[in-house]
Amino acid sequence: MPAPEISGMIGAMKDDNRFGAYLKSRRARLDPASLGLAAGRRRTAGLRREEVAQRAHISATWYTWLEQGRGGNPSAEVLDRIARALMLTEIEREHLFLLGRGHPPEARYRGGDAITPRLQRLLDALPFSPAIVRTATWDVVAWNRAAAAVFTNYDALPAGQRNILRMIFTDPRVRAAQFDWAAMARAVVGAFRVDAARAGADAEVAPLVDELCRASPEFAAMWNENEVMPQGDGAKRLRHPVIGPIALEYSSFAVDGRPDLSMIVYNPATPDDAGRVRALLASRADPAGPDAVLDAVDK
Repeated sequence: MPAPEISGMIGAMKDDNRFGAYLKSRRARLDPASLGLAAGRRRTAGLRREEVAQRAHISATWYTWLEQGRGGNPSAEVLDRIARALMLTEIEREHLFLLGRGHPPEARYRGGDAITPRLQRLLDALPFSPAIVRTATWDVVAWNRAAAAVFTNYDALPAGQRNILRMIFTDPRVRAAQFDWAAMARAVVGAFRVDAARAGADAEVAPLVDELCRASPEFAAMWNENEVMPQGDGAKRLRHPVIGPIALEYSSFAVDGRPDLSMIVYNPATPDDAGRVRALLASRADPAGPDAVLDAVDK
């Protein structure tokens, strides 16, 4: 085989070794001194292969083979060790798994972090469309003014009581606002099961499930049905105590980089519904009260 063809094949093999190239690039950016390693004279930037291997508790030979593209398919446990050794972020860890195993890592639930100010500003930029951000355990962690007016004044609730399932199955006011409570509740339980599993939050939801099974025989029955349902988009009808019946269309959006969060935006289904939401929001600042504002809208 002519030399140029051999050279071309070697180049193609190197180009195809994206996994090894990614490992090399990640170790090159680490500072040995900051990790307590002797800096000394190094031929290349970053950590040596054997130093990464030692931090990952794998053999230096195998790690070298992985970078060279001849180490086989590493297990998820090994990739986790390497990710920790290279101090990868969540998105970098996911990319490592995609290159090394062909699919993302198993979800690891991380709850408790506050949403970013940018995400809150996005909610607030929807003045007449109720919008919330909920966790995989269905705790509402952010909302806009329209959501507080149409659904629940979340500010008035303790943080631990802002759980959607808890409100649906234990709050008579929330139950009375639904046109078809049973169908809605069953759909919510099915979607909740999907969200918790997808985010790797089964252990985190277990106390809530136990609590609701004791508090609500209806929840216990629905949970034991083991149904799963999507909740990407749909329609919702409510009996609001001030503005009366209202129809909404909702869409659910993933929050990039946060598998534990989703944003749900509810748009008024008709111009009349939109007018009622506007009137409700105006009534909160109008001394004449909601009746006067609604009369003005109806005229």
